[in-house]
Amino acid sequence: MSVMKIAMPMHCRTEGFTLVEMAVVLLIVALLLGGLLPTLSSRVEQQRLSEVRKQLDEIEQAVIGYALINGRLPCPASSSSNGTESFAAGGNPTNGNCSNFDNGYVPAATLGLVTADGYAVDPWDNRIRYALTKSNGNAFTSINGMSTTGMSSLTPDLLVCSTSTGISTTSCASGTALTASPGVPLVIYSTGKNGSYGGTGADEAANPNPNSNNNDRVFVSHAPTASSAANGEFDDIVIWLSPNILLGKMVAAGKLP
Repeated sequence: MSVMKIAMPMHCRTEGFTLVEMAVVLLIVALLLGGLLPTLSSRVEQQRLSEVRKQLDEIEQAVIGYALINGRLPCPASSSSNGTESFAAGGNPTNGNCSNFDNGYVPAATLGLVTADGYAVDPWDNRIRYALTKSNGNAFTSINGMSTTGMSSLTPDLLVCSTSTGISTTSCASGTALTASPGVPLVIYSTGKNGSYGGTGADEAANPNPNSNNNDRVFVSHAPTASSAANGEFDDIVIWLSPNILLGKMVAAGKLP
């Protein structure tokens, strides 16, 4: 019985990848990652934007709840109040004289919101801003001030414009106001990813910041723009509370008229 012999190759390959092959593999991986990273980064930013909008809405609801319980809106926190509302010298809940009406922070500690240091921070770790009207002799921030003044006489005066072009510290340019006359009682906003207070863009610079003169009641809000836009980069996320919503809820809760 004959046995079939199988010829074996003289040189059987047993080694791993060559340097050239490894270089090709690494190049392919790098190209794949390079294509994926912008997509992943975009998704992360979209998630953060969704988170901050939800956060701003929750803060607004907490402020409304505070007003229904206490008959007034809480003052903004100052940079040194550890997240509690801050009054000016001689100020108190009776006279409603806040220390930082339009350049303070969300009084997260006063509102009972869960925070690390008393302040509400956005997904980029920047403190969230909070501004109030001081119209009608601080009626919105003093105990029963809104009730005493009377709903028909209340004139909240914070303004939100679609552009900084043509604005002053007390008015928007014609046709650019996003808020109905005379204005709104409350503005809450995040300074966005760039975290700029008075950033390089004219529109961002229009939003009051910790170094402002505390007399600026005009804000800007619009879709994000790049630094090459006419008024520069803008990524602030701004919301405001309609006086009709606030007063309507206070009526329903028996705090007004």
